[in-house]
Amino acid sequence: MASGFELQGGLLVRPAGDAKEVTRALHETQRRQVLEKAASFVDAWEDRLLPFFADGKEVDPARIQPEVRPVATEEEAALFRFASLHWSVPVSQGYGRRTRFIITDGFNGKLIGIFALGDPVFNLRVRDNMIDWTPSDRQERLYNVFDAFVLGAVEPYRQLIAGKLAALCTVSDEVTSFLEKKYSGKVTHILGKEKDSRPVLITTTSALGRSSVYNRIKFHDRRVFQPVGFTEGFGHFQFSEELFSELVSLIEDDENFRGNSYGQGPNWKMRTIRTALVKLGLSGDLLRHGIKREVYLAPLGVGWRAFLRQETDQFTPFSFPLGEISEYYKGRWAIPRAERRPEFRDWSREEMRISPLLPPRSVAMRLF
Repeated sequence: MASGFELQGGLLVRPAGDAKEVTRALHETQRRQVLEKAASFVDAWEDRLLPFFADGKEVDPARIQPEVRPVATEEEAALFRFASLHWSVPVSQGYGRRTRFIITDGFNGKLIGIFALGDPVFNLRVRDNMIDWTPSDRQERLYNVFDAFVLGAVEPYRQLIAGKLAALCTVSDEVTSFLEKKYSGKVTHILGKEKDSRPVLITTTSALGRSSVYNRIKFHDRRVFQPVGFTEGFGHFQFSEELFSELVSLIEDDENFRGNSYGQGPNWKMRTIRTALVKLGLSGDLLRHGIKREVYLAPLGVGWRAFLRQETDQFTPFSFPLGEISEYYKGRWAIPRAERRPEFRDWSREEMRISPLLPPRSVAMRLF
């Protein structure tokens, strides 16, 4: 398992301390593993990608022009991956439908941030309670929900609170229109049926407990992201990839196991681990890491809840034009923050280098 937890009475116990710092520390082993696996990628791409990041002096807060586009080229995919490697909590790979986006500054061509939207988890108590879903309603209308499983700004835009800009971009007209067109006419993997592709709700969870990114985001006096509670603290990051592979080997021939691939039940990785733990005589509660993440819902139109409950097929989208989002972000956050904290101008893109963070063993291996 990942280091940092204590095992008491068959349960994982988190160390004491500041919640966010403890969470970062508990993910450190996982982060090192991710960076080690990415060593060859960093070698191949780092120097090529660094020019896409801004020096602080290249950013004019009053002239930021956010442009959002889905990842479509090898270079854009590499840029997205390289940016995500800077997260202290490694990013999720998402579920099912997955679309990655990059946000660039039209003023200088530099990267502002990234986000990715995919299928939401099937069971999420606080979300389901807020919608008041029946199992059949959820089965039918979960397709109209997208989860922002990756979201964040990169330096130096992060210092200008561009994480909130990235959050607003997820609900923009341009993004929701793209998603509707992309998935229109597609047949679902599990149920094998064509569904209404209109995005009706965006969900997301904070990486570090309570969120400073999604709180108090308004647009046209409407609160965009609504906090609805916390996850229950279950997950599998505490199980290393090596340990997970061993657990898969332990049960892959078990006829009672439904299989370990997408489409054979929600969250197959969790089920795989739980099944293996039971076979070893251990408690499935070892999946409870205790890190509760705040859950946010961003409704995309009038009547969203009634639509998701199948009470109506009528749904009137809100208007979130990217151009208006841009002007709002600059006036509400970027310009005031730049005036209060002008030190963002001292940022150098060289500080985005990942190679100095790679484990020494990986550096040595790369020399041969």
